[in-house]
Amino acid sequence: MSLLLPLALLVALLVDRLREPPSWMHPVVGMGRYLGWFKLTRLPAPLAFVAGALAWLLGAALVAFIALWLEGQVLLRLEPWLSPWRLAAAAVLIGLLLKPLLAWSMLADEAMAVETALRESLDAGRARLSRLVSRDTSQLSATEVREAAIETLAENLNDSVIAPLFWFAIAGLPGAAIYRFANTADAMWGYRDEREWSGKWAARADDALSWIPARLTALLITWPTLRLWHEARRTPSPNSGWPMAAMALRLGLRLGKPGVYVLHADGRQPSPDDLHAARAVARHAVVAGGALLALLAYMLRT
Repeated sequence: MSLLLPLALLVALLVDRLREPPSWMHPVVGMGRYLGWFKLTRLPAPLAFVAGALAWLLGAALVAFIALWLEGQVLLRLEPWLSPWRLAAAAVLIGLLLKPLLAWSMLADEAMAVETALRESLDAGRARLSRLVSRDTSQLSATEVREAAIETLAENLNDSVIAPLFWFAIAGLPGAAIYRFANTADAMWGYRDEREWSGKWAARADDALSWIPARLTALLITWPTLRLWHEARRTPSPNSGWPMAAMALRLGLRLGKPGVYVLHADGRQPSPDDLHAARAVARHAVVAGGALLALLAYMLRT
C-alpha cells in the first residue's frame, strides 16, 4: 500500500498529455460553478466575511467528501494490498482521478501560445495573454507581454502542478482536491475590490495552503540564495513571488508588473527565446518535483 500514492502521482504526470475532461464533468469547472453561485459583495463587510468563510468551508467539505468517496471506492473494489496487479490497477485509476486536478501540459501550451501570437502581432499577443492573467493587457508592450507570460508560467507551475501534487502526497486525493478548490476560490474571490471581504477567507486559505509548495517550487527552479529571498518578498503576495523570482534569477531576466513590483531589476529584458527557456526550466522542475513528491508520499506511508 505504501506504493499506491507514489505510483498514482507518477501516473497522473504521465497521462497529463491526455485531453482534459469535458467541462460538464471537469472537477475544477465544477468548483468554479459552485463558487459562482454566491453573490456576497453587497453584504456588509463583517457579514460578507462570515458568509464567504462558510461558503468556502462548505465547498471544501463537499470536494473532500467526493474525493474521499472516489478514492475509497477504488480501494474497496480493487483491494490493492492483495496483489501487484491490483495495486497497479488502483494506481492507474487514482492517477486518472488526480490528473484533472493538475495541468502542466495545458499551462505550458498556453504560455507558448502567447509567443506564437506575438509573432503575428502585438495585439494578438495581448489578446492571448488576457486569457491567462487578470491584469489589463491592452497597453502592454511586447516585452511586458513576455514578462507577464513568463511570470504566469512560473506562478502557475506552483498553483497548477507542484502544490496539488504536494497535497496529494500529504493527504491523498482529498488533499489535492481541497487545494484546487482553495486556489480556484482565491482566483475568483480573492481581490482587493468589492469582493475583498467576501473573499478574504478564501485568499488567506490559499496563502496558507500554498506557503510550503511555493517555496518548494522556487527551489526546484533555482538554488536557494539570499538574493532569492529578497526578490521573492517584492510582490504583494506572500507566495507567488517565490517561483517568479526564482525564474527571473535562473534566466537572468527582469520581470515585473507595471506600477506594482520589479523582480531582478538588473536583469535583461525577455527576448522571443526566453519563453522557450522558461518552459524548459519549468519542465525540469515538474520532473524533479514529481520524483521528490512521489518519494515523500512513499516515506509518509512506510
